[in-house]
Amino acid sequence: MTTEREKMTAGEPYQQFDKELIDRRVYIRQQVEEINHITDNNNRNNRFKDLLADTGDDFFVENNFKFDYGFNIHIGDHFYGNYDMTFLDTCPITIGSHCYFGPNIGLYTPVHPLDPTERNADFELGKPITIGNSAWLGGRVTILPGVTLGDNVVVGAGSVVTKSFGDNVVIAGNPARVIKTIPTKS
Repeated sequence: MTTEREKMTAGEPYQQFDKELIDRRVYIRQQVEEINHITDNNNRNNRFKDLLADTGDDFFVENNFKFDYGFNIHIGDHFYGNYDMTFLDTCPITIGSHCYFGPNIGLYTPVHPLDPTERNADFELGKPITIGNSAWLGGRVTILPGVTLGDNVVVGAGSVVTKSFGDNVVIAGNPARVIKTIPTKS
């Protein structure tokens, strides 16, 4: 039998008030609250790494990093996240290596049903977010469910990314659009 957690991670409709999911969210909120008050950078970052599915060796986040579950967050090597990041990880969030995130970044995988009957029945689902290698997200960037960004993508500050983009582009705006192609060196 498929658990609500398995359905959730797979992007299928699930009951968001399932006991296992509630227990995990409560546990994570308690841990995150405690960890975000640790001033020693190595201690804070090692504690965060213990709550995430996997990270590379060189992982650094500033204070006030928040997420729902942790078990759906996969981050490559050489990652820097500035202050006040929020990752809603109903579905997998996969971030490549050599990525840099500005302050106030929001990665949101949950999708709430448009049908009010389903929504009122507490059904939820999600779509994964994937960010390639060498991405740079400016401050206050929001990435919505189902978005995939290719390698070497730069997202301008304040952008809302509602659709996927390939490699080597600068995107910005609300909704984000390509404003420049990044030349590749041969």
